[in-house]
Amino acid sequence: MNPPAEADVFAAPTARRSSRQAPLFSAETLRLDAEDEAARIARAIETQVRKRLRRRGAVVGLSGGIDSSVTAHLLVKALGADRVLAIFMPEKDSEDDSLRLGRMVAEGLGIASVTEDIEPMLTAAGCYARRDTFIRSLVPDFGPGWGCKVVLPNALAEKAYNLSSLVVQSPAGERRQIRMPLEVYLGVVAATNMKQRTRKQIEYYHADRLNYAVAGTPNRLEYDQGFFVKNGDGAADLKPIAHLYKSQVYQLAEHLGVPEEIRRRPPTTDTWSLEQTQEEFYFPLPYQGMDLCLYALENGIPAAAAAEAAGLSAAQVERVWHDIAAKRRATEYLHLPPLLVEPVPIA
Repeated sequence: MNPPAEADVFAAPTARRSSRQAPLFSAETLRLDAEDEAARIARAIETQVRKRLRRRGAVVGLSGGIDSSVTAHLLVKALGADRVLAIFMPEKDSEDDSLRLGRMVAEGLGIASVTEDIEPMLTAAGCYARRDTFIRSLVPDFGPGWGCKVVLPNALAEKAYNLSSLVVQSPAGERRQIRMPLEVYLGVVAATNMKQRTRKQIEYYHADRLNYAVAGTPNRLEYDQGFFVKNGDGAADLKPIAHLYKSQVYQLAEHLGVPEEIRRRPPTTDTWSLEQTQEEFYFPLPYQGMDLCLYALENGIPAAAAAEAAGLSAAQVERVWHDIAAKRRATEYLHLPPLLVEPVPIA
């Protein structure tokens, strides 16, 4: 069989309607031919890694979540198990299940792995101390044994304002929620972002020593909405699933044989010491509704049709669209390369 032309490898359509599908907008609009799509992505990965990047294989940070698990499976499909390295990077705020589930994926795929405990690096860099200093400006008692997370108001509320709150839990189990002044919010997030940047430093160390590429794991929703840290989890040499809606990632996960325990696990940030969903920290809806609203916005589908599909009112869809547009504006700089005064030819 002749290899596919590059135009075929990188062809765009991913959501395909079956002949039995009703021509109405619904969750089925995002239904994939999972076998086809997995093969298409694998061809793209092989072309990108071997020909464009000229690397021998790929490394991926495995968190036990759906996105990194699917990415690892696709890398193995494209490059072979002997050309993929999984990296586990726990720290003291990581969920207990993350390392166990990540190892489950690596062992199931038969790929090599390394575990790098990044807590000492984060402690030495002052990640926890800097974060806690900002928190203590609001909660003076905050210290060892306390938990914390940052939450946003739900964008579906009639008069929601995009003001963050800090949730803390004392060693005795008492929870408090406090509105965060901007300087405290920025300080806490800046310190916490050290985690993603430290992990990426470790990934590139192993990639450099093996002459491998670094695979990023954002899905379309995260990529579009800037749900990543610049030069942290946003840094990568290739991002194989960035064109896929989150619900499509789950479809691929089932096809590729990602363990059911991971497919049933709710998406989390795995960043804070208190358990936190992605909706609490960033998205106004669970991923199923966000996918439908984003697809409708991108494809000119009326709010009423999107509302029926997502189980919302048209007014709520409009508020989600407003939130999507606001996040696109606010996070545009995350996608930008370093800015130059004038173009510098490199070829």
